[in-house]
Amino acid sequence: MCRFLAYHGTPIYLEDLVASPSHSLIQQSIHAVESRSETNGDGFGIGWYGERPRPGLYREIHPAWSDENLISICGQVRSHLFFAHVRAATGTATMRANCHPFSAGKLLFMHNGQVGGWRAIRRQIEALIPDALYGSRIGTTDTEALFLAAQARGLEDDPPRAIAETLGLVQAEMERANIGAALRFTAALTDGETIWAFRWASDNAPATLYYNQSDDRLIVVSEPIDERRDEWRAVPPGSVLTAAHGRGAVLAALAPARP
Repeated sequence: MCRFLAYHGTPIYLEDLVASPSHSLIQQSIHAVESRSETNGDGFGIGWYGERPRPGLYREIHPAWSDENLISICGQVRSHLFFAHVRAATGTATMRANCHPFSAGKLLFMHNGQVGGWRAIRRQIEALIPDALYGSRIGTTDTEALFLAAQARGLEDDPPRAIAETLGLVQAEMERANIGAALRFTAALTDGETIWAFRWASDNAPATLYYNQSDDRLIVVSEPIDERRDEWRAVPPGSVLTAAHGRGAVLAALAPARP
Protein backbone atom coordinates (compact mmCIF):
# COMPACT_ATOMS: atom_id res chain seq x y z
CA MET A 1 0.00 0.00 0.00
CA CYS A 2 1.04 3.58 -0.64
CA ARG A 3 1.15 6.69 1.55
CA PHE A 4 -0.06 10.15 0.57
CA LEU A 5 -0.65 13.69 1.77
CA ALA A 6 -2.90 16.53 0.60
CA TYR A 7 -2.77 20.15 1.76
CA HIS A 8 -5.13 23.10 1.22
CA GLY A 9 -4.79 26.43 3.00
CA THR A 10 -2.46 29.37 3.53
CA PRO A 11 0.50 28.98 1.13
CA ILE A 12 3.42 27.06 2.64
CA TYR A 13 6.57 25.44 1.35
CA LEU A 14 6.06 21.81 0.41
CA GLU A 15 8.96 20.79 2.65
CA ASP A 16 6.96 21.91 5.70
CA LEU A 17 4.86 18.74 5.38
CA VAL A 18 6.62 16.50 2.88
CA ALA A 19 10.10 16.57 4.43
CA SER A 20 10.36 18.40 7.77
CA PRO A 21 7.96 16.72 10.24
CA SER A 22 9.18 13.87 12.44
CA HIS A 23 7.04 11.36 10.52
CA SER A 24 6.98 13.20 7.20
CA LEU A 25 5.91 11.58 3.96
CA ILE A 26 9.55 11.05 3.04
CA GLN A 27 10.08 9.31 6.38
CA GLN A 28 7.01 7.18 5.67
CA SER A 29 8.58 6.09 2.38
CA ILE A 30 11.25 4.39 4.51
CA HIS A 31 9.17 3.37 7.50
CA ALA A 32 5.38 3.53 7.40
CA VAL A 33 3.62 2.62 10.63
CA GLU A 34 0.02 1.99 9.52
CA SER A 35 0.65 0.43 6.13
CA ARG A 36 0.78 -3.19 5.00
CA SER A 37 4.05 -2.23 3.31
CA GLU A 38 6.55 -0.64 5.69
CA THR A 39 8.66 0.60 2.78
CA ASN A 40 7.11 2.66 0.00
CA GLY A 41 10.04 2.94 -2.38
CA ASP A 42 8.54 2.30 -5.83
CA GLY A 43 8.54 5.92 -6.90
CA PHE A 44 6.91 9.13 -5.73
CA GLY A 45 5.20 12.24 -7.01
CA ILE A 46 4.18 15.75 -6.06
CA GLY A 47 1.57 17.96 -7.68
CA TRP A 48 0.95 21.60 -6.81
CA TYR A 49 -1.03 24.66 -7.87
CA GLY A 50 0.55 28.03 -8.46
CA GLU A 51 -0.47 30.96 -10.64
CA ARG A 52 -2.13 28.81 -13.31
CA PRO A 53 -5.22 26.60 -13.11
CA ARG A 54 -3.32 23.48 -14.20
CA PRO A 55 -1.09 21.88 -11.56
CA GLY A 56 2.63 21.34 -11.82
CA LEU A 57 3.91 17.77 -11.52
CA TYR A 58 7.17 16.08 -10.57
CA ARG A 59 7.19 12.27 -10.56
CA GLU A 60 10.08 9.86 -10.42
CA ILE A 61 10.77 6.14 -10.02
CA HIS A 62 13.48 6.59 -7.37
CA PRO A 63 12.59 6.15 -3.70
CA ALA A 64 11.57 9.50 -2.22
CA TRP A 65 14.24 9.26 0.46
CA SER A 66 17.07 9.21 -2.10
CA ASP A 67 15.99 11.92 -4.53
CA GLU A 68 17.90 15.17 -3.96
CA ASN A 69 15.77 16.95 -6.57
CA LEU A 70 12.65 16.27 -4.52
CA ILE A 71 14.21 17.86 -1.44
CA SER A 72 15.33 20.88 -3.47
CA ILE A 73 11.94 21.39 -5.14
CA CYS A 74 10.05 21.06 -1.86
CA GLY A 75 12.35 23.66 -0.31
CA GLN A 76 11.61 26.17 -3.08
CA VAL A 77 7.98 25.61 -4.11
CA ARG A 78 5.33 27.39 -2.09
CA SER A 79 1.68 26.51 -2.69
CA HIS A 80 -1.80 26.82 -1.22
CA LEU A 81 -2.80 23.37 -2.49
CA PHE A 82 -0.60 20.37 -3.16
CA PHE A 83 -0.57 16.56 -3.24
CA ALA A 84 2.34 14.22 -2.45
CA HIS A 85 2.49 10.44 -2.80
CA VAL A 86 4.99 7.63 -2.17
CA ARG A 87 4.31 4.36 -3.93
CA ALA A 88 4.37 0.70 -2.97
CA ALA A 89 3.56 -1.11 -6.22
CA THR A 90 0.87 -3.80 -6.21
CA GLY A 91 1.86 -5.80 -9.26
CA THR A 92 2.47 -3.13 -11.90
CA ALA A 93 5.77 -1.82 -13.20
CA THR A 94 7.90 0.76 -11.46
CA MET A 95 7.95 3.49 -14.11
CA ARG A 96 7.24 7.19 -14.15
CA ALA A 97 3.88 6.79 -15.91
CA ASN A 98 2.66 4.68 -12.98
CA CYS A 99 3.63 7.19 -10.28
CA HIS A 100 0.96 9.29 -8.60
CA PRO A 101 -0.54 11.83 -8.61
CA PHE A 102 -2.26 11.69 -11.98
CA SER A 103 -3.50 14.84 -13.67
CA ALA A 104 -6.08 15.77 -16.29
CA GLY A 105 -6.63 19.44 -17.04
CA LYS A 106 -7.08 21.09 -13.65
CA LEU A 107 -7.64 17.80 -11.80
CA LEU A 108 -5.15 15.93 -9.58
CA PHE A 109 -5.81 12.42 -8.31
CA MET A 110 -3.93 9.92 -6.13
CA HIS A 111 -4.87 6.58 -4.64
CA ASN A 112 -3.90 4.06 -1.98
CA GLY A 113 -5.63 0.76 -2.57
CA GLN A 114 -6.25 -1.95 -5.11
CA VAL A 115 -8.61 -3.47 -7.61
CA GLY A 116 -8.53 -7.10 -6.49
CA GLY A 117 -7.60 -9.49 -9.27
CA TRP A 118 -6.48 -6.58 -11.44
CA ARG A 119 -4.65 -8.67 -14.02
CA ALA A 120 -7.64 -10.95 -14.52
CA ILE A 121 -10.10 -8.11 -15.18
CA ARG A 122 -7.86 -5.35 -16.49
CA ARG A 123 -9.42 -5.53 -19.95
CA GLN A 124 -12.97 -5.27 -18.56
CA ILE A 125 -12.07 -2.28 -16.38
CA GLU A 126 -10.30 -0.51 -19.22
CA ALA A 127 -13.44 -1.03 -21.30
CA LEU A 128 -15.12 1.44 -18.91
CA ILE A 129 -12.86 4.15 -20.40
CA PRO A 130 -14.36 5.64 -23.59
CA ASP A 131 -12.24 6.01 -26.73
CA ALA A 132 -12.10 9.79 -26.29
CA LEU A 133 -10.23 9.34 -23.00
CA TYR A 134 -8.36 6.11 -23.59
CA GLY A 135 -5.61 7.91 -25.51
CA SER A 136 -4.72 9.65 -22.24
CA ARG A 137 -3.80 6.34 -20.59
CA ILE A 138 -0.02 6.12 -20.53
CA GLY A 139 0.57 3.76 -17.60
CA THR A 140 -0.63 0.33 -16.51
CA THR A 141 -2.04 0.88 -13.02
CA ASP A 142 -5.53 0.24 -11.77
CA THR A 143 -5.42 3.75 -10.28
CA GLU A 144 -5.09 5.49 -13.64
CA ALA A 145 -7.84 3.29 -15.08
CA LEU A 146 -10.18 4.25 -12.22
CA PHE A 147 -9.33 7.93 -12.72
CA LEU A 148 -10.14 7.84 -16.43
CA ALA A 149 -13.29 5.78 -15.93
CA ALA A 150 -14.51 8.26 -13.33
CA GLN A 151 -13.80 11.19 -15.67
CA ALA A 152 -16.16 9.61 -18.17
CA ARG A 153 -18.86 9.60 -15.50
CA GLY A 154 -18.73 13.28 -14.59
CA LEU A 155 -15.78 13.46 -12.20
CA GLU A 156 -15.26 17.16 -12.82
CA ASP A 157 -18.92 18.03 -12.17
CA ASP A 158 -19.85 15.75 -9.26
CA PRO A 159 -16.87 13.81 -7.89
CA PRO A 160 -18.67 11.75 -5.20
CA ARG A 161 -21.31 10.58 -7.66
CA ALA A 162 -18.75 9.78 -10.37
CA ILE A 163 -16.58 7.82 -7.93
CA ALA A 164 -19.58 5.92 -6.52
CA GLU A 165 -20.71 4.97 -10.04
CA THR A 166 -17.21 3.87 -11.05
CA LEU A 167 -16.72 1.77 -7.92
CA GLY A 168 -20.08 0.12 -8.50
CA LEU A 169 -19.15 -0.84 -12.06
CA VAL A 170 -15.75 -2.17 -11.01
CA GLN A 171 -17.23 -4.17 -8.15
CA ALA A 172 -19.76 -5.70 -10.56
CA GLU A 173 -16.96 -6.78 -12.91
CA MET A 174 -15.06 -8.33 -10.00
CA GLU A 175 -18.14 -10.30 -8.95
CA ARG A 176 -18.73 -11.53 -12.50
CA ALA A 177 -15.15 -12.81 -12.54
CA ASN A 178 -15.59 -14.46 -9.11
CA ILE A 179 -12.70 -12.48 -7.65
CA GLY A 180 -12.46 -12.87 -3.90
CA ALA A 181 -9.82 -10.21 -3.29
CA ALA A 182 -11.03 -6.82 -2.08
CA LEU A 183 -11.64 -3.58 -3.91
CA ARG A 184 -10.03 -0.91 -1.76
CA PHE A 185 -10.31 2.78 -2.52
CA THR A 186 -8.67 5.38 -0.30
CA ALA A 187 -7.97 8.38 -2.53
CA ALA A 188 -7.77 12.14 -2.88
CA LEU A 189 -8.97 14.38 -5.70
CA THR A 190 -8.83 18.12 -6.29
CA ASP A 191 -9.77 20.60 -8.98
CA GLY A 192 -7.47 23.28 -7.55
CA GLU A 193 -10.19 24.72 -5.33
CA THR A 194 -11.83 21.85 -3.46
CA ILE A 195 -10.38 18.64 -2.04
CA TRP A 196 -12.32 15.38 -1.93
CA ALA A 197 -10.89 12.51 0.13
CA PHE A 198 -12.43 9.03 -0.09
CA ARG A 199 -12.15 6.03 2.24
CA TRP A 200 -13.99 2.87 1.19
CA ALA A 201 -13.37 -0.86 0.77
CA SER A 202 -15.52 -3.82 -0.25
CA ASP A 203 -14.24 -5.86 2.70
CA ASN A 204 -14.77 -3.13 5.31
CA ALA A 205 -11.02 -2.84 5.82
CA PRO A 206 -10.12 0.37 3.96
CA ALA A 207 -6.64 1.84 4.17
CA THR A 208 -6.19 4.44 6.88
CA LEU A 209 -6.97 8.11 6.26
CA TYR A 210 -6.78 11.08 8.65
CA TYR A 211 -7.34 14.81 8.54
CA ASN A 212 -6.22 17.79 10.59
CA GLN A 213 -8.12 21.04 10.22
CA SER A 214 -7.68 24.55 11.60
CA ASP A 215 -8.96 27.98 10.58
CA ASP A 216 -6.44 28.40 7.77
CA ARG A 217 -5.58 24.89 6.59
CA LEU A 218 -6.63 21.31 5.97
CA ILE A 219 -4.18 18.40 5.84
CA VAL A 220 -5.27 14.92 4.73
CA VAL A 221 -2.82 12.05 5.26
CA SER A 222 -2.56 8.28 5.12
CA GLU A 223 -1.08 8.41 8.59
CA PRO A 224 -0.22 11.30 10.94
CA ILE A 225 3.01 13.10 10.09
CA ASP A 226 3.85 14.12 13.66
CA GLU A 227 3.48 12.93 17.24
CA ARG A 228 0.42 15.07 18.06
CA ARG A 229 -2.02 12.21 17.55
CA ASP A 230 -4.85 13.99 19.35
CA GLU A 231 -4.98 16.60 16.55
CA TRP A 232 -5.68 14.02 13.84
CA ARG A 233 -9.14 12.67 13.18
CA ALA A 234 -9.82 9.48 11.22
CA VAL A 235 -12.04 9.71 8.17
CA PRO A 236 -14.73 7.09 8.88
CA PRO A 237 -14.85 4.02 6.63
CA GLY A 238 -17.35 4.39 3.80
CA SER A 239 -17.04 8.17 3.71
CA VAL A 240 -16.05 11.07 1.51
CA LEU A 241 -14.61 14.28 3.00
CA THR A 242 -15.19 17.49 1.05
CA ALA A 243 -13.38 20.72 1.87
CA ALA A 244 -12.99 24.04 0.05
CA HIS A 245 -10.68 26.80 1.28
CA GLY A 246 -12.32 28.86 3.99
CA ARG A 247 -15.00 26.26 4.70
CA GLY A 248 -15.03 23.42 7.17
CA ALA A 249 -14.63 19.84 6.04
CA VAL A 250 -17.90 17.99 5.47
CA LEU A 251 -18.20 14.21 5.77
CA ALA A 252 -20.79 12.23 3.84
CA ALA A 253 -21.48 8.56 3.18
CA LEU A 254 -19.88 6.94 0.13
CA ALA A 255 -21.41 3.78 -1.32
CA PRO A 256 -20.90 2.28 -4.79
CA ALA A 257 -23.81 2.86 -7.15
CA ARG A 258 -24.59 -0.62 -8.45
CA PRO A 259 -25.42 -0.91 -12.16
